[in-house]
Amino acid sequence: MRGENVTNVREFILVGFPTAPWLQYLLFLLFFLAYLFVLAENATIILVIWASAVLHKPMYYFLASLSFLEVWYVSDILPKMLDGFLFQRRSISFVGCMTQLYFFSSLVCSECVLLASMAYDRSVAIGQPLRYSVIMTTSLCVRLIAFSYTSGFTISMIKVYFISSATFCGSNVMNHFFCDFSPILKLACTDFSTAELVDFVLAFIILVFPLISTMLSYGHVCMAVLRIPSSTGRWKAFSTCASHLTVVVIFYSAMIFTYVRPQAIDSRSSNKLISAIYTVLTPIVNPLIYCLRNKEFKGSLKKTLGIDQAAG
Repeated sequence: MRGENVTNVREFILVGFPTAPWLQYLLFLLFFLAYLFVLAENATIILVIWASAVLHKPMYYFLASLSFLEVWYVSDILPKMLDGFLFQRRSISFVGCMTQLYFFSSLVCSECVLLASMAYDRSVAIGQPLRYSVIMTTSLCVRLIAFSYTSGFTISMIKVYFISSATFCGSNVMNHFFCDFSPILKLACTDFSTAELVDFVLAFIILVFPLISTMLSYGHVCMAVLRIPSSTGRWKAFSTCASHLTVVVIFYSAMIFTYVRPQAIDSRSSNKLISAIYTVLTPIVNPLIYCLRNKEFKGSLKKTLGIDQAAG
């Protein structure tokens, strides 16, 4: 088999969440409603930002990009998951699995860089408010967003290439609800140390460097906030970053718990619940965290929906 790419396994079986049949229908309803909610709230954010000239600022461009990313993020995973719940069709072709893995990985990696870009934006806004419009131009904002997607999709292409080149000739039962790196590598029947090493190095680059950049940005924010003389001013300045910091903590906590110790995914698949949190719950919570405490966005939303006029 040396020097050959023999893939005897033509499809994988996704175990998902094995439960009683009636619970499968209940899970279908739960995740279907979650999917609709994610699509609705993120589409609303994108449309409101697009329609309101007041929100044509870098911070909201980043927020719209994050919403766009999360719409495709859940659309990569949930439709196949829902099909398994409702029709019990748990098989996925080898090509389909690699495609799902590629887009899932690309979008996660892009989000890492995008969150770091958003942290830099807040750092400039609070640390250098008078020069904010000069530094954080629309051109720079577009370049940062483009870099987020380009780096994420490029790194994932390399990772998926090495994983898809492994040989799968044994069991095709994957103890997960979507195609993820560790469950796939566990099914390889040849030496996959190279693929594991590439996955680890690239994951380290795309996770750790944006995380360090985010931490440095918030370190700069903290120092700038501490220099504000009044406690009211300090709280007002920090509260503008609190929503983004909350999203960063939730996102990286789930990522680190799941991927820092990949061997944790065993036959019992305890990490499936954690995966469900960052693939389903996080895209639901993120828009709420960003928008519920943002008076500017809420005002634009009411204006777009005509609530203010109706009230008047």
